[in-house]
Amino acid sequence: MDIFSEKTILTVSRLTALLRGVLEENFEQVWVQGEVSNLSLPSSGHIYFTLKDSGAQLRSVMFKGSAKNLKFRPTDGMALIVRGRISVYDQRGEYQLLCEYLEPTGVGTLQTAFIQLKERLAREGLFAETHKKAMPRFPRRIGVITSPTGAAIHDILNILKRRFASLEVLIYPARVQGEGASEEIARAIDEMNRMAEVDVLIVGRGGGSLEDLWPFNEEAVARAVYRSKIPVISAVGHETDWSICDFTADLRAPTPSAAAEMVIASTDELRGQVEAFSHRLRLVMGNRLAAINTRLETLKKSLHDPRTMLGHLAQRMDDLTGRLDMALYNGVRYRREGFNRLCGALQYLNPANRIESMRQRTFLLSAQMERLLMQRLEALKQEFGDNAARLEVLSPLKTLARGYAIATRIDNGVVISDAGKLIAGDQLLLTLHRGSALCRVEELEMPDS
Repeated sequence: MDIFSEKTILTVSRLTALLRGVLEENFEQVWVQGEVSNLSLPSSGHIYFTLKDSGAQLRSVMFKGSAKNLKFRPTDGMALIVRGRISVYDQRGEYQLLCEYLEPTGVGTLQTAFIQLKERLAREGLFAETHKKAMPRFPRRIGVITSPTGAAIHDILNILKRRFASLEVLIYPARVQGEGASEEIARAIDEMNRMAEVDVLIVGRGGGSLEDLWPFNEEAVARAVYRSKIPVISAVGHETDWSICDFTADLRAPTPSAAAEMVIASTDELRGQVEAFSHRLRLVMGNRLAAINTRLETLKKSLHDPRTMLGHLAQRMDDLTGRLDMALYNGVRYRREGFNRLCGALQYLNPANRIESMRQRTFLLSAQMERLLMQRLEALKQEFGDNAARLEVLSPLKTLARGYAIATRIDNGVVISDAGKLIAGDQLLLTLHRGSALCRVEELEMPDS
C-alpha cells in the first residue's frame, strides 16, 4: 500500500505498526556498543536499561528467556557489546533494542561473571576463615567427586595407593564440564554428606580452559561446599587456576595430585613419626625413672626408727593437749567474767526503772499543763467580756436607739454625712433603730461657714 499516493488517514496504532515492521525488517540483527544506564531488574526476570554514548541513547530490553543464560549481571556504567534487533514498543511509540546477547567490553563475559560472583559470596561470608573446618589427621575413608574417566581420578588413586595402600576411597562420578555439570557436582556433595560415610571430600578435575573449569565457578557448587559438614579439599585445574570452589572449600590444593598428598601422610612418614615419638617416649621415661630412683635412695637414707618417730609424735600430742585444756579454761573464765559484767550493766540499765521515772515526770507535767490551761481560759474569758462591753458601747445600734438615723443614697448606696453632696429631688433611705424609711429631698439647709 502506497500511503503517500493519496490522502490516507492512519490511526496511531496502525502507523506505529507500520514503523515497527520497517525497523524489524531492516534491523533484524545489529551489534551495538555503549554504556549501561537506568538499569532495572524487576522480579519478572526481564532486564531493562538504556544504552548510551556521548551523542545518543537507546532504550534496550532483554527478556527473561535470554537473560537466564547470562553468566554475569550488568550494572550501571558497564560498557557492553550487545547483539539484538530493533523494534517498537507500541504503548509508548518508542523504538528499542531487543537484546539477545550481552558481552562486557575489555573483560570477558566469564571473567566478569567470576568477579561478580566472588564479590557477592565474599560479602555473604562464604569465604570466611571462621567457617573453615580442620582436616582429619587420620581419615579412614576418602570421598572423591570427579569424572570417572579423567586423568585426575587416576592421579589421585595412584598417589593414595602409594602413600597409604590400606586407605579406603569412595568415588562419586560426576561430569566436570559442560551444561549441567555444576548441578551434578553440587548434588554429589550433598549426597556424600547424606551418606556420611567418608571423613574428607576431594572435589576437582584436571586442567583446562576457563570454559572447561566453569562448573566449579557456579554458585550451586559454592553453596554445596559451604553447607557441607564433611571437610572439603578443592583441587581444580593447575596451580595457577583459581575457582570459586577453591575460595569456599576448607582447603585448596593446587592440583588433584597435590590434594591426594595433602589428605593423609604417607606410610613412611607416619612410620618415621611413630619411631620419633617412640624414641622421645623412651628418653622421657628413662629420665623419669632415673629421677624416681634417685628420690627413693634419698628417702631410704633419711628414714628413722619408727618407734622414735611415734614417741616424738606422742610427746607432741601431749603438749598440744595441755595447751588445749589451758586455752579452754581461760576461755571459759574470760567469758564468765564478761557475762557477770553484762548482767550488772543490764540491771543498771533496767528499762523498768526508766519507765517509772518517766511515768512520774509525765504525771507532774500533766498537772502543770492543766493548771496553766485553766489560768489561760480565765484570762481569755475576762478579755472577751471587756471587749464585748466596749463593742456594746461603740455599737451604731445604740446610737440609732437614741433617735439618730443613717441616710444612704438610693442610687449608689453611699452614706451621706454632708448636705452639700445632695440636691433637691435625691432619694434617700433612712435606717432607723427599728426599720427604715424612703425619703426625697425637698429643700437643703447649709450651715453657716
